[in-house]
Amino acid sequence: MAGRGPQWAAWVDELPALVGLLMTQWRVRPDGDPAHGYCSLVLPVRTSQGAAAMLKIGFPDEESEHEHLVLQRWGGRGAVRLLAAEPRHRGLLLERLHATDLGTVSDAEACRIVADLYRRIHLPTLPQLRSLSTAIDRWTAELGALPRSAPIPRRLVEQAIALGTELAADHAVERVIHTDLHYGNVLAGDREPWLVIDPKPVNGDPHYEIAPMLWNRWDDIAGDVREGVVRRFGTMVDAAGFDEDRARGWVIVRMVHNAMWALQDGPRCDQGWLTRCIAVAKAVGG
Repeated sequence: MAGRGPQWAAWVDELPALVGLLMTQWRVRPDGDPAHGYCSLVLPVRTSQGAAAMLKIGFPDEESEHEHLVLQRWGGRGAVRLLAAEPRHRGLLLERLHATDLGTVSDAEACRIVADLYRRIHLPTLPQLRSLSTAIDRWTAELGALPRSAPIPRRLVEQAIALGTELAADHAVERVIHTDLHYGNVLAGDREPWLVIDPKPVNGDPHYEIAPMLWNRWDDIAGDVREGVVRRFGTMVDAAGFDEDRARGWVIVRMVHNAMWALQDGPRCDQGWLTRCIAVAKAVGG
């Protein structure tokens, strides 16, 4: 993580002190080896009462700023339970779940499980959260500035601009949404079979949620990408009771945005990821 730039390096350097501070504040002790995701450190701990828990410290970016608020709002219903929070340091004390995620079940079953979880976590909007529509307006403007020579089919770029403009203008359907709900962000629990973790919450259209379920577990559909993406998309839409056209529009918008951001990495652009983004958008777009 430290190799991503000076801000990341400074945060990594601060982690030992932050861990010590939060362990003292919450009176917990280590209970296993630490691990990390893309933007957080997690450490198994035991509380003073002996309960198993997880101490999580996130990188201080916009995506992690309101995680604690949404976990509080969910109250453990369909999601990991929040035991304590220190928002200033992006520190969370969470119930400990099992390491088993939805990568252990078929993708069709996983899609149905996630669709059922949508119904539980898509609650009324929170005033503190950022607006997806505001972000979409900004990203749509960035898309419009892409040179015509950019290696994204121009038809998809223009489609994403039109769809993004239209979808972002409709605020009637907004709820609290996770934005990063995929197979790895649903873990097995004891009090419920499956529980959501790691929200990057905003107020937005629930139909925006589907795309990560399409682009993850890519090797599972490598034999026929189009058929696999279309099948997953159909399963998600049917199980969630979503409007198919609205869901399709958001997948196209989101995948073209992802492709644009991949290009913004310049020489570090992940060509495999760029190809995947375009493939998902094409498959869903027909």
